[in-house]
Amino acid sequence: MKQKVVIRVSMNDSKSRSKALKIAVGVCGVETAALKGEEKDQIEVTGEDIDAVELTTLLRKGIGFSELVSVGPVEKKEEKPAEPTVYAWPYVYGGSAYQTHYQTYPIPIYQYQEPSCSIM
Repeated sequence: MKQKVVIRVSMNDSKSRSKALKIAVGVCGVETAALKGEEKDQIEVTGEDIDAVELTTLLRKGIGFSELVSVGPVEKKEEKPAEPTVYAWPYVYGGSAYQTHYQTYPIPIYQYQEPSCSIM
C-alpha cells in the first residue's frame, strides 16, 4: 500500500536539508522525498510500505530534532491519459532541383524532450 509520511525536522541551512533528504531517500520503500512547509522544515516522503518510526529515528540520529507529523495513504489524482508522443522525422534535402549532379541525403531533425526524472 502506498503511503505518505510527513516529518518535521529542525533544519537551518541547505547542508542539513540535503543531508536529511539523503537519509530519507536511503530508507527501504521510499520513492519520492520533498521539502514542504512555509519554512521548508518538513519532509514529505511517499512510497510503498515505509517504516515511519525507523525513518524518524534515522533523522534524529543524523540531523537532530525530528517529529512525526502524519502518516496516511496517498491521495489518488485523476490524471488525463497522456497523449502518445509522435516521433516525426522531417527530412531536409540538400541541393535543389536544378543541380542534378549533387547527391541529396535526408537530414533528420531531432526534437528535444524533457528528462523523465522528477528529481532533476
